[in-house]
Amino acid sequence: MLPVYIAGIGMSQFGKSSNTLVEIMEGAAARALAGSKIQDIEAIYIAVMNPEEFTGDANIASHVVEALGLTGIPALRVETASSAGAAALHAAFQSIASGYYRQVLVLGGEKMTHLSTSATTRILAEVIDAQERQCGATMPALAAMITEKYRRKHHISESRMARALCAVAMKNHAYGAHNPYAQFRQTLSKDKYLASKFVATPLRLYDCAPITDGAAAVILTAARTDILISGIGQGTGPVSLRERDSLSAFPATQIAARKAYQMAGIAPKQVDCAEVHDAFTPFEIIGTEDLGFFAPGKGGQAVVSGQTAADGILPVNLSGGLKSRGHPVGASGVAQIVEIARLLRGESAVKLKREPRRALAQSIGGLATNNFVTIVKKKAAAAIGAEGVIETFTVLHITPDGFLPPLALALIRDRKGALIMAQGEDITHLKIGREVYLRQVAGTYYFTVKSQLQKVRQAIRQLLGKKRSHTEPADGKKAANG
Repeated sequence: MLPVYIAGIGMSQFGKSSNTLVEIMEGAAARALAGSKIQDIEAIYIAVMNPEEFTGDANIASHVVEALGLTGIPALRVETASSAGAAALHAAFQSIASGYYRQVLVLGGEKMTHLSTSATTRILAEVIDAQERQCGATMPALAAMITEKYRRKHHISESRMARALCAVAMKNHAYGAHNPYAQFRQTLSKDKYLASKFVATPLRLYDCAPITDGAAAVILTAARTDILISGIGQGTGPVSLRERDSLSAFPATQIAARKAYQMAGIAPKQVDCAEVHDAFTPFEIIGTEDLGFFAPGKGGQAVVSGQTAADGILPVNLSGGLKSRGHPVGASGVAQIVEIARLLRGESAVKLKREPRRALAQSIGGLATNNFVTIVKKKAAAAIGAEGVIETFTVLHITPDGFLPPLALALIRDRKGALIMAQGEDITHLKIGREVYLRQVAGTYYFTVKSQLQKVRQAIRQLLGKKRSHTEPADGKKAANG
């Protein structure tokens, strides 16, 4: 399996938009492409939950690829309810890891705010069991029932549960206030939380993620970048509540987490920060337990005591989460990856007390029936320092497993006279006797021809200049439960 890296990332302003769904997605994709050296996209994986009912648009993949001016390349829609963004990312990951593609665009989006709250709630409820819908159940209703069962199982009083839910909402709004993409950029007080109306007891308005328009994009590549996707996992579970063995945890998350941790070769305690699906505040609490960060029944106290804050042992949802950033259902799984990439690259306004190296994203589909976990790792930076001369070289067009052609290899004699086998950053300008710079990453040496270094530095300056000049519009206004 080939390694898969994150190159460009992009996101629209979340909130209420006057643009069409395709226009919103086009803007996010443009930002991802502008922030990446990669322009030759080989395929697009598109995540949208229900454009047929939200906007009346079908065949959405064809509409998007045409809007991007990329007609001709494969475009595929992926849908797993509210985890569709994560599903598209995993499908794209697998296409690169298999060697079939080298660089692909993952694009998720949804447009929801033009509909009434009742209409949106009805559409969202279509992902749950039909018999439960016939009884009048909605997503908030079932989430509330899960919350009450969780509280009773772990012997948590109503007042303690309310404090924990309030703490999640207040924390995520506090961090969302610093996120330029967030739908809600205002802090939330305890009094305002408690004054909000009940949606489905014990859940209040501020326990529910809002109805949102928005899109997010990630470019995945086989070429080495600073962020590696080190682990992925997916798990499923029963749609109806009556078929579940547990009503206080989500086994689908636990299954996905085990697979992702095993693939990444790490334990939960090695994760530095996480984006956890908080469509409802209790889902963040249950999610941190299912992911192995806290023992069952202890996730709420972890939030209250500050363990999931930026200066805590496991920072969670420093972007504001779905609760404050917003929840355009098809986009949320991709947006989580955008947010943790920004955090790992030091581009987030919120800073951790220690530099994060590994981050995790957990995305829930439906009422936790199709869940995904993604682990990413920041590659250690290696400064260009050692110098040498090409002793001999080749460009390998038929490569062994784990390497993509064409692959430049050279035997480099360093300044001390030692011979070092190294991979080339570029297959051009290779010549015996040409001077190069050497760097080492994870035990492998890479060389850059000196004549090419100025071009590399110019590209980096242009990229940084684009990031500095990039600005976003003000935060959105509309809120609703969903």
